[in-house]
Amino acid sequence: MDRLVIQGPNRLEGEVRISGAKNAALPILMATLLSEEPSRLGNIPHLRDVTTTLQLLASMGTRIVVDEKLNIELDNSDIHTREAPYELVKTMRASILVMGPLLARFGEARVSLPGGCAIGSRPVDVHIDGMKKMGADIRVERGYIIARAERLRGARIPMHVVTVTGTENLMMAAVLAEGTTVLENAACEPEVQDLAHFLNSMGAKISGIGTSTLVIEGVERLSGAVHDIIPDRIEAGTYLAAAAVTGSRVTATHVEPAHMTAVLEKFRQAGAELEIERNRITLDMRDRPLKPVDIVTAPYPLFPTDMQAQFLVMNALAKGRAVVEETLFENRFMHVSELLRMGADITVQGNKAITNGVERLIGAPVMATDLRASASLILAGLAAEGETVVNRVYHIDRGYECIEEKFHKLGADIVRLTDSQ
Repeated sequence: MDRLVIQGPNRLEGEVRISGAKNAALPILMATLLSEEPSRLGNIPHLRDVTTTLQLLASMGTRIVVDEKLNIELDNSDIHTREAPYELVKTMRASILVMGPLLARFGEARVSLPGGCAIGSRPVDVHIDGMKKMGADIRVERGYIIARAERLRGARIPMHVVTVTGTENLMMAAVLAEGTTVLENAACEPEVQDLAHFLNSMGAKISGIGTSTLVIEGVERLSGAVHDIIPDRIEAGTYLAAAAVTGSRVTATHVEPAHMTAVLEKFRQAGAELEIERNRITLDMRDRPLKPVDIVTAPYPLFPTDMQAQFLVMNALAKGRAVVEETLFENRFMHVSELLRMGADITVQGNKAITNGVERLIGAPVMATDLRASASLILAGLAAEGETVVNRVYHIDRGYECIEEKFHKLGADIVRLTDSQ
């Protein structure tokens, strides 16, 4: 099993190119199932979850071609199975997103209940209830969701919680339904918007993009499309947070600053100097003390849960007290116990993590528990004195493209080792 070894403390300097957004790429890859015509996608990140998605699509009959510029063409004209098996779904929750496209185009889907990060309950009842409202017959048997419908019908669907994957799955199901579907309390994240724009480029009729009410007028068929995935705002935020905890200056390029407003405001509150251009963000923390910032996670456009762990490390090194409140997932403080091993002063009370900043962290062996927790432990290792070994880094590979290479180019002392090394 791979591990990352970091010698700290580090000072970072330079530019880092931000990859395409994983959370946009996965649903858009699956949305190509809605058409028998080929689609061509660019700015796809090279990640384990993307590889798993391509394996899943290939198992169904998708023909996949990658060109010399790493654009991916997907041809779904010969889909021979409507099943997402457990073997491919168990490591990736987003696999459930094949259900909407399969049900909409073929009238049937058999999808294993998904896996993914161990960060609390993320039920699929919104997906199931919404598709039932659209006329699907759905049952759960032996760990599989089995769905059938002659043709889905438009419906008004008020979602009882804001859910990104629920919004995406129901939106994909609705584009080929008969009549009009209204999704209320829909997620507004940039990744949801990117999927909607891709679907519209295929010929869908979706309005209200970027708001909490999506109106989808069903069409008879969709065509293929050409589309570039939006930048990964969480990856960008992670590298900027690395500059903050190490007292460094780093520029993230190929970004969309408009997608990061809440996070950038928190960086300013933490004492960082920001330079923002059209697709570049520079964070300068040289000779500037970190200030503690209180955070409450919430759906977009407020502060994202996927940046909570990174800011917790910043607070751990800031002079003073801060409170981070996690409102979306009940088990998303599992990285706290690992940070305590490095000398952090953090107390968890229910869904709140209270930090009292320390002058320094000390390197130690730590274990990653989920994707964003993995990133936070790397940040802690970059700032800590001595050697930090981050184990179970397969979590990191699910969501960060070549993370040790990118940090190495910024001047970090970080290497990847396997069990044989």
